[in-house]
Amino acid sequence: MAEYKVIHDSVHGSVKVEGFFVDVMHRPEMQRLHGVHQLGMAYLVFPGAHHTRMEHSLGTFFLAGKMADALGISREDRTIVQSAAFLHDIGHSPFSHTLEAVLEHRTGMTHTDVGKAMISGDLRVWNDDEEEVIGAQGTISELLEANGVDADLVSDIIVSPDDPNVNGQSTLAVDDGQAHFNQDKFMRQMIHGPVDVDQMDYLLRDAHYTGVAHGTIDLDRLLDTMELHNGDVTIRKNGIVAVEGLMVARSLMYTSVYFHKTVRIAEMMLCKAVEQGSENVIETIHRDTDSALQEKLFKDGGDAARIMTMLKFRHLYKKAFAFSIGDLDEDQLNVLSKLTDYDHRRTKEREIAEKANITEADVIVDMPTKEILLTEPRIGKTEVPIWNGERVRSLSKYSPLAKAIQSRGVNDWAVLVSCPEKHKERVRKATERCIFD
Repeated sequence: MAEYKVIHDSVHGSVKVEGFFVDVMHRPEMQRLHGVHQLGMAYLVFPGAHHTRMEHSLGTFFLAGKMADALGISREDRTIVQSAAFLHDIGHSPFSHTLEAVLEHRTGMTHTDVGKAMISGDLRVWNDDEEEVIGAQGTISELLEANGVDADLVSDIIVSPDDPNVNGQSTLAVDDGQAHFNQDKFMRQMIHGPVDVDQMDYLLRDAHYTGVAHGTIDLDRLLDTMELHNGDVTIRKNGIVAVEGLMVARSLMYTSVYFHKTVRIAEMMLCKAVEQGSENVIETIHRDTDSALQEKLFKDGGDAARIMTMLKFRHLYKKAFAFSIGDLDEDQLNVLSKLTDYDHRRTKEREIAEKANITEADVIVDMPTKEILLTEPRIGKTEVPIWNGERVRSLSKYSPLAKAIQSRGVNDWAVLVSCPEKHKERVRKATERCIFD
């Protein structure tokens, strides 16, 4: 292959891909991402949101290189981080995060677990007939190792196990000083930290394609004020305004795009179609693009095909019942929190459907995460470490705005029940009778 290629990206301009990264880009696992919408079903609300995981992966790769340069890390570490950035989303199922809860429940694997299995070669995205056309592929792990990159380390960065520190940092700010655990975790933080290349790209990209201006961030200022301190990615004090801008952008994008009520209803309809489908739908879903999954669901017939037809022509379910978080007392919140469990939610859907005398496929109960419901509503990763030249303290020590964002609700509803429009009144009454049972 050529020694380098220049890709013209709609967000970052000309992106140069060189060396073995050209081979990585042409891997089947990467090419599948051309057929996976970055924002799932959001295009039914924001018509421009047809961008893909491939575009986002390319942008994250590009920004990983820029952040590596800004932090002054070694060439070897730069290559590892860029590898992780390029490959971090290869395990996404069709329609990205939309089906995450369903598939994790059915398979026990998150999209990062699937991505790790793809890197090792335990899962592949092509079948035997396709291999006759494209030829033997080997594994991503073999490709990385052949170019001096530790494939296991790349996989570990992508999966990024939960840090025992809730803030995901190894530097803890305390009232009279600070404590350090002295572990070089900056490579994980560059991909999964409170200010990372993944969210930098998706905020800019999602804002660009949805037309929602809230995702605008000061990328150059963020990069210019970054530095490593005791193995952590920190922001110098003169970059606080840029960090505040990123926090605000993320908070507003969650409210106006990611948790938009109609987007959520469309995505939950797709989940319902997959739930109603046969095991054949799930069996090789890691190979599918969006269109391949849609074709499977149409062929499956029954409720799965009916729901997909409704999505095809944008005949969406309508809100039949909703509770605002502010209208619920602590006991009610505790009861509803049980519905964040997948099996409990499905049981409640069946109960509502039975009382309304309709099929289960016509009832959707949507819940925010238990953390959003039971704690003060917040979006994670707001405790950005700020380096003032003497010590590291969290952003909230300097910024009242950061504290406000921590307590800002992502969505204004605690539970949202939707159904086909013709069943709205029956579902509303059934939900009122049994939602707190």
